[in-house]
Parts: sequence; structure tokens; C-alpha cells
Amino acid sequence: MPANEPAQPTTDDDQVVSVALQVDGIAMVQLLGPQDRLLKTVERQYPGVKVVVRGNEVTLTGPEREVARAKALVDELVGMVKRGQDIGPSDIPMSARILDDDRKPSDTFGTPIVSSRGKSVRPKTDGQRAYVDAIDEHTITFGIGPAGTGKTYLAMAKAVQALQRREVTRIILTRPAVEAGERLGFLPGTLTDKIDPYLRPLYDALNEMMDPELVPKLLAAGTVEVAPLAYMRGRTLNDSFVVLDEAQNTTPEQMKMFLTRLGFGSKMVVTGDITQVDLPGNVSGLRLVTRILETVEDIHFARLGSEDVVRHTLVGRIVDAYTVYDEERLAEQAGHRPGGRGSAPVGNPDGANRAERRGRPPQDRQRPPYPQNDARGGNR
Repeated sequence: MPANEPAQPTTDDDQVVSVALQVDGIAMVQLLGPQDRLLKTVERQYPGVKVVVRGNEVTLTGPEREVARAKALVDELVGMVKRGQDIGPSDIPMSARILDDDRKPSDTFGTPIVSSRGKSVRPKTDGQRAYVDAIDEHTITFGIGPAGTGKTYLAMAKAVQALQRREVTRIILTRPAVEAGERLGFLPGTLTDKIDPYLRPLYDALNEMMDPELVPKLLAAGTVEVAPLAYMRGRTLNDSFVVLDEAQNTTPEQMKMFLTRLGFGSKMVVTGDITQVDLPGNVSGLRLVTRILETVEDIHFARLGSEDVVRHTLVGRIVDAYTVYDEERLAEQAGHRPGGRGSAPVGNPDGANRAERRGRPPQDRQRPPYPQNDARGGNR
């Protein structure tokens, strides 16, 4: 440093401080997690802060400002445990983000929707909270957002809650078996063998929210029904809580068919991600219905984003990166739409296949490296 240049003063925020917190009234394993997993998550949230635990004392050491933030987080986590909430790794970054906005995580997380075997299901972000509130307040709710935002899981939790409170007499969970084109008859095996692979995620969630020994009895009695969307046709669903999952893979006709199954005393939740459409050559019914029913009374569209992802923190970044990529591809397609007689439109692999079968030259059959929905809501 030159002799005539004054030394930079050290700010209060840069001063290293140490704060000890005495934690009483809870088992420390509830706060720290197995093998101190949650403690390590706190350290990753505030890289400059070292966390040391001795008995029931938690000591935070690091820059003053970061220690203050970490202390507020630990205080909030202790309060959650005392209120009976089980804490997972995803709760820590979510709570830290809420605290940075000068709000209390408890106001967002609220009371559990359902609890089973010591674990509770509750909203963990503002978007999830608004989604759950919308389900309470509307007959039909659409939950639209990327993977990991809890769309289906929270909807199923609300369905289980409604059954436990005797607000409905049965739960119906359905999703389109798009990989088999909803035509399951040609597949080998019994009906259960055919549909189980498509519905397994719903069974898994049910077993997490209810007593696993009770679930088979409810399924056998018809109190809980898990079935492909094709099996909803021609029915009227009264006194039921109905959840349609993977709705982005419904055609407009299937979506209309499903929504018109609504009977008296029933509630419907439709979930999906309009950026992940797997339909072969059809417009997504979920994308279209947002334009048709947006203004209809007692129907609500809840939109979740990357900030509502409660899986690994990388999932939120992946969602954001793909969103940027998709927007760039749409802009590219709008400016360089392939022309010429018989050429396949971008994002229409079936059209490209038809061109190939007709012997078109390769330049007329170019396909983008990442097919996706076009701006009109078409198929990838």
C-alpha cells in the first residue's frame, strides 16, 4: 500500500464476534438433525459463520452482521421445534429468505395440513401458502408451476385433510397415462399391472400422509381411488376431493371431460407444469384452459415459481436456467420460423418424421436441439 494512502477503516459489520445461545425445552437432535445435518445446512447458508454445539449451547462465531442473521435463524428454528414442527434441510434456506424480508417464517408455514408418523405437511413459501388458501376458498383450483414446488403434494394433503374432517366421502386421484396414449388395453397384464407405473407417485405420497396399513383398506373400499384419467369419462363425482396430476399432458377434450365430472359437494385441484408437455402432436389442455376459464367465478389459478421450489436448492436454479433458455428459443423461433412447402414447424417432431418418410431433403427436416412448446401453446 502506498505510504500516502490511508488505511481503510474496519466496519462494525466486519468485526468478528461470538454469540452463545442456550437452547432449553427441546431435544437437540430435533434442532440439529441426524449427524448434525441441519447444523451443517445453517453453516452453508452463512459461509462466514462457524457453528459449535456443546450440550444445549449453540455458539455462533463470525462477522457481526452474518452472526446476527444466523442467530435470528436459529432462534426461529428453535421456536418451530417447540411448536411441534419437524424441520428439514429445505426449511432452513426458506426460513432465512423470509427473515431477510423482515417477516417471520411461522406466518408463512402456518399450521400443518396433515401429520403422520411424526411428520407434518405444510406450505413452506408464500406462493405455497397462497395456493393452499386458494384450495380452501374455491371449488376448482389450478396449481401451475415447475417441478418441486409442491403442487401435487399439497393438493393431496388437502384431500387427506378433507377426508379426515369428513368434508368429503372419498378421494379420487388421477393422471393421464400419456406414455401409453391413454390406450392401456394393448399392454400385457391385469388393469393394476398396466396403470401402476403411471400412478405410483400418487401411491407413494398417500403412504407418506396416511397410515400405510390403512391405505390398502381405503383403496379396497373405494374411499380412496387412484385411476387413469380415461376412467373418469361418463362419471359424476359427488362429495369427492378430486386431484388431477400432470394436467399439462391432457388434451383440451380431456380437460373439458374432467372438469365436467364435478358433482355436488366436491372440490377439484388440477396441477401441472406447462413447460413440460409430453403430448404427441396435440395442444395442452392445461395451457388452453388458462385462457378459457381465467375469469370464471369460483375457479382460481395459482401460479408457483422457482422461489417456491422446496427440493435441492439446485432445482430452483435449474428451473430458472431452463426458463431463460425457453424464452430465448421462443424468440429465435419467432424470428426464424422455417418456411417452405411441407417443412415441419419448429417444435413438431411428428411433422419432421412425416417429412422424413416422404423423402424430403435434410435441410427441410431440421429440428432444434431442445424441442419445446411454441408460443401458441403447442406441443414440444
